[in-house]
Amino acid sequence: MKFIHLTDTHVVGSGLIYGQDPAERLTEAVTSINAEHSDAEFVIVTGDMTHWGDADAYARFADEITKLQIPFHLMVGNHDDTPSLMQTFPDLPRDENGFVQQVIETPRGRLLLLDTKASEGHAGAYCDKRCDWLARQLEASGAVFLFMHHPPFEVGIKAMDAIMMHDAEAFHDVISPHTSRIRHLFFGHVHRAIWGNWRGISYSCMRGLNHQVALDLDAPAERINGNFELPAYGVVLLSDDQVTVHLHDFADRSQSFLL
Repeated sequence: MKFIHLTDTHVVGSGLIYGQDPAERLTEAVTSINAEHSDAEFVIVTGDMTHWGDADAYARFADEITKLQIPFHLMVGNHDDTPSLMQTFPDLPRDENGFVQQVIETPRGRLLLLDTKASEGHAGAYCDKRCDWLARQLEASGAVFLFMHHPPFEVGIKAMDAIMMHDAEAFHDVISPHTSRIRHLFFGHVHRAIWGNWRGISYSCMRGLNHQVALDLDAPAERINGNFELPAYGVVLLSDDQVTVHLHDFADRSQSFLL
């Protein structure tokens, strides 16, 4: 089974962000996915579809993402606004409390798409209502894959660790009885390619499309250093006994040659 992990598109309705147009990067990503990975089952976008959360930005995001030749699933991040999002995508699945959460059943297991957006600020949250929803979804047997915008752990970049998911321990209390069945955790938010293991659960993060967070482990928490490393998306391959995550630098223009 193959799917695409795309994150942090940060589209704006008009103008530029840090001197660039995020929608142009999204267009390039969609073109690449259609040309190179149209055999994938779907695309999952793990939040921050827009930069300001306004209706014009969601309309522009929709114009580009709907050009995909395969299905797509959307999640919210700290830069998103759920009411504005729902105006553009009124059929987007939500749980009984209005959170943008859903379950995708696949032959390789259950994909749980979580809503880690807090009511205010840029840090993530996972309240009791969301924990209750997640606990019910984990009652089913079989393999589980978790998708979220904010990581529930530190990654070593102080400014990003300050705005990780702040309900991490309560979240872990819910998932810990099922660690042996949770095969991987996918997230965004950090705008870097990161792989690792958290309390027995493997994880991966992809770069954003418009701008990245610099790998500066000494910068203070009050400062986020950015750069324009190449945008990328993840190409994920699942089998019964393996999870493989390829980072695809789709905008790379370096020379290709036979080895």
